[in-house]
Amino acid sequence: MVAALSALSGAAPPLSGALSPLSGAAAPLAVPAVADAVVGWLWTVALFLFPGIVAAGLCAPFLAAERLRALFRALPPTGRLLPSYLGVSVGLSVPYLAGVVLTVARAAEAGPAWSSGFLLTALLGAVAVGLVAPAVAVFGLPRLGLDWDPTGYGVSTYLLLGGAGLWYAAVAAVPLVALAVGMALPGGY
Repeated sequence: MVAALSALSGAAPPLSGALSPLSGAAAPLAVPAVADAVVGWLWTVALFLFPGIVAAGLCAPFLAAERLRALFRALPPTGRLLPSYLGVSVGLSVPYLAGVVLTVARAAEAGPAWSSGFLLTALLGAVAVGLVAPAVAVFGLPRLGLDWDPTGYGVSTYLLLGGAGLWYAAVAAVPLVALAVGMALPGGY
């Protein structure tokens, strides 16, 4: 039996030699393709996070109020101000990003159709962020057991949250309105 196996192994070429040119040629081609895919996904994630992070920076002066710091400390992860603040800021940018993606996907071509879509996104995003988000913070979170306002949810808390929400909405809407104006101009795209 050993003699038969020895004869067979001498007749056939070694398997490692037969596969090495194939794997050697495929490996260098696969690495750049995988790297390109990873870089593409990282750029996509960065583009989706960027508006929320910029808005977080521009809205940071509102964190001078202890009530807002208490709100973000009450949100998950509990007791951590910065991760909660950044998470909420990025989350509040989602209506704007979704509107831009829907406008680009559904409008036939760049120009007036994109312009009206960007204006509608700015308007609906402003309502969602400027009015709905503060209402959820004041009325919804305490009902869910997150009692975050040390002053007892007075009128000043409503005004502070409303002002912060409207400021965030304005910060997020300015680039969209600028894009809409540019798209509406002849040859603006």
